[in-house]
Amino acid sequence: MTIKQISVFVQNEPGRLLEFTDVLTKAGINMTALNLADVTDYGIVRVIVDDTEQAVAVLKENNYNVIVNDILCVDVTDEPGALHQILVKLADAGLNISYMYGFSNAGKASLVFKVDDLSKAIAALQ
Repeated sequence: MTIKQISVFVQNEPGRLLEFTDVLTKAGINMTALNLADVTDYGIVRVIVDDTEQAVAVLKENNYNVIVNDILCVDVTDEPGALHQILVKLADAGLNISYMYGFSNAGKASLVFKVDDLSKAIAALQ
């Protein structure tokens, strides 16, 4: 399935992630997944939230540059080889994965992929 992901650049300085989460917390927005990757001077925060429209609005009001992407989210059983099976199907379809992250809870795992062709990825996994 596809879901919306918000990406925001934050300065790579103490307290900047705290400021970001403070904005969402005060707006009552729940983060269901978060990934932080750093580069020398800044970090890229990728977050999935319960209300994308509200999150985008409140982040923009607080001077964040916000990018919203449709990404692939695949729910699998949390067991050895589950990710490998997904990767085989995506590779067989000739798809490139720009990045991915995942989380596990109560025997299920959710895997989030940024791929170069979302429609082709969905077709390959069906």
